[in-house]
Amino acid sequence: MTKGNINVSVENIFPLIKKFLYSDHEIFLRELISNATDATLKLKHLTSIGEASVEYGNPKIEIKIDKEGKKLHIIDQGLGMTADEVEKYINQIAFSGAEEFLDKYKDSGKDSGIIGHFGLGFYSAFMVAEKVEIITKSFKDEPAAHWTCDGSPEFTLEAHDKTDRGTEIILHIAEDSTEFLEEARINELLIKYNKFMPIPIKFGTKEVNDPDFTPKTTKDKDGKETTEPHKQITVDNIINNPNPAWTKQPADLEDKDYKNFYRELYPMQFEEPLFHIHLNVDYPFNLTGILYFPKMTNDLNLQKDKIQLYQNQVYVTDNVEGIVPEFLTMLRGVIDSPDIPLNVSRSYLQADGAVKKISSYITRKVADKLKSLFNENREDFEAKWNDIKIVIEYGMLSEDKFFEKADAFALYPTVDGTYYTYEELFNKVKANQTDKDGKLVLLYASNEDSQHSYIEAAKAKGYEVLLLDSPIISHLMQKLESTKENITFARVDADHVDNLIKKEDTKISKLTDEQKTELETLLKEVIPAEKFSVQLETMDSSSTPFMITQPEFMRRMKEMQQTGGGGMFGMGNMPDMYNLVVNTNSDLVSDILATKTKKKQERLITQSLDLARLSQGLLKGKELSEFIKRSYEMIK
Repeated sequence: MTKGNINVSVENIFPLIKKFLYSDHEIFLRELISNATDATLKLKHLTSIGEASVEYGNPKIEIKIDKEGKKLHIIDQGLGMTADEVEKYINQIAFSGAEEFLDKYKDSGKDSGIIGHFGLGFYSAFMVAEKVEIITKSFKDEPAAHWTCDGSPEFTLEAHDKTDRGTEIILHIAEDSTEFLEEARINELLIKYNKFMPIPIKFGTKEVNDPDFTPKTTKDKDGKETTEPHKQITVDNIINNPNPAWTKQPADLEDKDYKNFYRELYPMQFEEPLFHIHLNVDYPFNLTGILYFPKMTNDLNLQKDKIQLYQNQVYVTDNVEGIVPEFLTMLRGVIDSPDIPLNVSRSYLQADGAVKKISSYITRKVADKLKSLFNENREDFEAKWNDIKIVIEYGMLSEDKFFEKADAFALYPTVDGTYYTYEELFNKVKANQTDKDGKLVLLYASNEDSQHSYIEAAKAKGYEVLLLDSPIISHLMQKLESTKENITFARVDADHVDNLIKKEDTKISKLTDEQKTELETLLKEVIPAEKFSVQLETMDSSSTPFMITQPEFMRRMKEMQQTGGGGMFGMGNMPDMYNLVVNTNSDLVSDILATKTKKKQERLITQSLDLARLSQGLLKGKELSEFIKRSYEMIK
């Protein structure tokens, strides 16, 4: 038997491991199973290149709880270790078995899926165990070894009578960590971290129907049928799927395979994903994965942290910020890359040039997929637009490369349900919606019901009205106006339609200048100046006599501030200001001027203003009650 001290640079590394290296104690199981997987994959690789003259077989990793003995066992059938290797890899903590292995077999070992960091990963066991044992038998023809350490730098190493290849780690669970002796807790961790590990993981057994047994059906004398119960057999309870969809080639998967995998990832999610994007790249970095577009809401905050990050099928985190561009964090799915630089405990991302390349690749891949989906089945893409637009619009705002590519698939729907790309929209409206100064005006509504009269007025002129109602549309319009040439967006209720798209002015007012001055004086005496700016306009006599509008710039700045940005003028805190557009050619306006008594004039103006406010949803509470009462009196 050998005794000695572990070769570490401080007197006792274990408290440091417990306190600083791993912030979350539960990941000890992930690390130990990663090591077991590592050892098994190493053996597979050595047998495949003829360097190990043993049968690889169908190895698995087994987790066993001994609640009475307060022990947890992790058993593998991998390549095992000799006593010398235990001395080197376990006692000399600075060495990493995986790093040396990869260096030795760097040409042939590139794709063997080694997880690595055996040394430090193994020592995470001391976060939950007061004593750890390793019983290991190498695939080489050498005696088995038994290593024991009680959490101090002292260890013992002796021979063991184990005859089967592989390694068994025995954790003597500490008093403050007995939760890890509970079957439900271990099962929870296995599902969380090891659900897709590449080697089958056994955790107990389960009863299933015997596939080779066919139940017999018999009839009694009355002809009633009875089927005997199905025969049950006991099988290993394998908790993981070693070959998840993202590790396969897209050509080998059908649509149903992607949908089944989505249900495997999110068993409590009952809605089908709208579509998927399969990522598969091996240069200049390795990355695989599947991203799913779920049905989106207009809430930008509720969707995130649904993408899972893996490193060679080992779960790391569901916080993929920095790896996946922010606008795509609202998607779901899996990303797996051995090239993502994590700190040794895998608990956070380290800043690295490769991460930017990965993020940029994902952006490009998503844009290309959206373009192909649009080209392959435009009708289906249009049907899904409202469920995906928030992601696309967010991407156009936040990623310039995505913005450039989005011209091919970003849609601009009209209130009549027609969908245009930007180029199609431009060509459709440029002849009719270019104003006298040569600027193309794109009209839009954000709410069909509340802006109905304005929409109808624009449509009566033959104008197209877009329906743009996402919470970030103000920001996106600002970006489009600054990048596209000579265009502007205007909401249909920002002004009278003739002012939104100003053509050469040919209309003649019925009123003389003196009458206009008289009308303006009358209006200003009745209409509160702190709420409304009065605007006299010469319009068709059939147009609305009184119309309330809100200036595009003011309203848009307030909206932008409410959804972040654009608030440099403090617009979000200002009271709402409205224009009251009064049609000087309307018969009602002529009637107001012709009315003899001041009181009746004021009443007509108040009633007309309240009708305009009512159409905009601005009449509420006491003022609405007074308007209704006044209206009944006028009917009488």
